[in-house]
Amino acid sequence: MKKFLSLLLAMCLVMGLCACQASTDPGPVSTPTDDKQTTTDNTTPAADPDAGNVTQPTDTTQAKVLRMAESFAYASLDVHKDYYGWYTSIYGVSETLFKVADNLSIQPLLAKEYSVSDDGKTWTFRLADAKFSNGNALTADMVVKNFQRLAEVNERFAYLGDFTFAADGDKTLTITTPEIYPTMLSDLTAPETGIMDLDATTDPDNAPVCTGPFTVKSFEPEGTVEVVKNASYWNGDVKLDGAIFYYMQDDDTKLNAMQAGDIDGYTSVTAAAKQIYSMDADRYTLTEIPATRLQFYVLNKSRLDDKVCEAINLTIDNKAMAEFLGGTVSAAVGPFASTAPYGKVSKPAPDTAKAKALLEEAGYTAGADGMYQKNGKPLSVNIGYYEARSLDTIAVLMQEQLKNIGVDAVLTAEEDPDATYIATGDYDIALYCMIADKSGDPYYCIDALFRKDSKWALAGFPSDETEKLIDELRYETDVNKRADLANQIVQRSIDENAFGYVGLFNKTTVMTKGVSGISENCPFDFYGVNAETDIK
Repeated sequence: MKKFLSLLLAMCLVMGLCACQASTDPGPVSTPTDDKQTTTDNTTPAADPDAGNVTQPTDTTQAKVLRMAESFAYASLDVHKDYYGWYTSIYGVSETLFKVADNLSIQPLLAKEYSVSDDGKTWTFRLADAKFSNGNALTADMVVKNFQRLAEVNERFAYLGDFTFAADGDKTLTITTPEIYPTMLSDLTAPETGIMDLDATTDPDNAPVCTGPFTVKSFEPEGTVEVVKNASYWNGDVKLDGAIFYYMQDDDTKLNAMQAGDIDGYTSVTAAAKQIYSMDADRYTLTEIPATRLQFYVLNKSRLDDKVCEAINLTIDNKAMAEFLGGTVSAAVGPFASTAPYGKVSKPAPDTAKAKALLEEAGYTAGADGMYQKNGKPLSVNIGYYEARSLDTIAVLMQEQLKNIGVDAVLTAEEDPDATYIATGDYDIALYCMIADKSGDPYYCIDALFRKDSKWALAGFPSDETEKLIDELRYETDVNKRADLANQIVQRSIDENAFGYVGLFNKTTVMTKGVSGISENCPFDFYGVNAETDIK
């Protein structure tokens, strides 16, 4: 089997090198409503997505201009609308009160410090001495106006309308919530909460005035965006003179442009393209880190013996799976990256000898064919999965690994897992994929997976003890205590052999040699160029 898997992987890589198929992982895409190009000068940069040929800006006086490829089209640069704040953040134009660091901790940015009232409902923020690119000072009153506008124009943030915002002088902001709201800091890292100078921004769709290290020079909906250094940036020296972002959705186009020297880098490199760049290490730098989309499985403890669940977890080798998947995922220990404060959990290494011993302790005996049975009935488990996010491949690999210890696995594919095996609980092992970490806080994932009223409750893991810990996490405002509670909860899911964490999809970035600081070590997709980005 190992020879077969190795041969199959080699064939996949060869096919990928020849075809370089486009990624199927969708992201937030907005359809442009206007094909009018908007510029602030006579420069008209453009990119030909079909040919991969890039037309350079007519202004070539800048010493350090980074050229990047981006995969998604959009109609506006309005920080608050839709998902457009993702892009203004990537371009280094907009900033938020807090940011998520590479290790997933939440760090101050436009807000330099904060405090929470004893009842946990009033948050007080002291703003940094920041200023907008036009020189106007950042004030608490302007932040209030931004949050009120965000609640009005973006339905995903409509809940902000239930909060009370107040400015106490120029630099002190208070936010009062109807009940304890410990995920406040996490919410304030969302790129859509970026702050604009609303009094000076006359055209938020094309020229938002923000606080970031770069300002918009030109914007072409569904096309090229060019930014230039913010000469009055408040938070240190900006190393680049500017950057150009070309819309290139097709992976072949990005590969061709990179090899032609027309761009300096991009993120979301496919496994096939990664192999090509890896063979030219003198020219390219590859950075690969686990991101936040999780592949996992749930063991149905309502149907499986505890020792059988433990044996399965000791058999599933997710490192071998990650290797087979060509580096597109990293083997996971828990649902969160191990670099996160709330990702400090552990699980046993695969041990097939111990797994077989556990099956025998549970009363199973191996037949002449090596397959386990009890009372004349073979030990067979059903694996439910859907054909996306490589779960079909993982299902086959799990089936083969279990067969190697004498456990038969039957695969059941469904188009809609939420309406079939998850809804009914008709599975022994259920495969699934989700974004586990949305913005530097563990509560979303933990609430979705481990609650008594979650869709996974039919698998039998939730308990009074776990529910109590989740309730504590919901209302705990201290970030260190939140991390500790999250680690306790996830560790219970591992120790009780209720969940198995397979892989975290990787964020893979390629850069030409000499380029650094394009947020390549941050697992989130909404960070890009910043004051430290450089070309040497």
